[in-house]
Amino acid sequence: MKLFIPKQHGAWAMLIIPFWLGVIATHFIWQHIPLFFGWLLLYLATYPTLLLFKGKKISYYTKWALIYFVPAFLLLLIPLWTNPTIIYFGIAMIPLFIINAYYSKQKDDRALLNDISAIFSFSIAGLASGYLAINTINHATLLIFIASVLFFIGTTFHVKTIIRERKNIIYKRISWLYHIIVPIIWLVLGYWIIALAFIPSLLRALYFYGKPLKMMQSGVIEIVNAAIFFVLMIIAVI
Repeated sequence: MKLFIPKQHGAWAMLIIPFWLGVIATHFIWQHIPLFFGWLLLYLATYPTLLLFKGKKISYYTKWALIYFVPAFLLLLIPLWTNPTIIYFGIAMIPLFIINAYYSKQKDDRALLNDISAIFSFSIAGLASGYLAINTINHATLLIFIASVLFFIGTTFHVKTIIRERKNIIYKRISWLYHIIVPIIWLVLGYWIIALAFIPSLLRALYFYGKPLKMMQSGVIEIVNAAIFFVLMIIAVI
């Protein structure tokens, strides 16, 4: 049986980076393993669940939603048993999921607000993984949350300027201005390593705009950029 897997390749970076930065910023405990795989399966379950709102192939999408959701639920019960208060992070994601469901029903999955709501959900996972270890949200995990949100919003702007909105001069200006301002703000606040983590995004946004990139080339660039961000954020929070 061929697995039903989301096609949004960029989401995998959002799934992994905030979560494990939260672990690294605090400390690893064994409950992080079921939490991560439960989070992974929950993400996989939300993909067919959101497609249900389009009103097509109901039985097919329901089947795959259950295939992923049941083991996700069982895995997430393990960290919930040891620290029930992490359920609040899941509750915080519900309004964001409702936004995603709305745009799925409207068949407007590429809407900017839809992307941003998903980014916040993935970034909340970084708060949850850190909280699981130390039972609080500390300065480092809060920095990770903010930096992750800003980084992936920048990625969203850039990807739109080179694919679906490549002829939209407004998106170009927004993207460039955003990528210039964000590292400056981090630098002014005294977080020079975090500011440095956003420089590759700036260079990528400026250099590759208007270039005839294939999807595979763009994907490789984003993977490299995300990897650099991940490494520099580790340095910033340890």
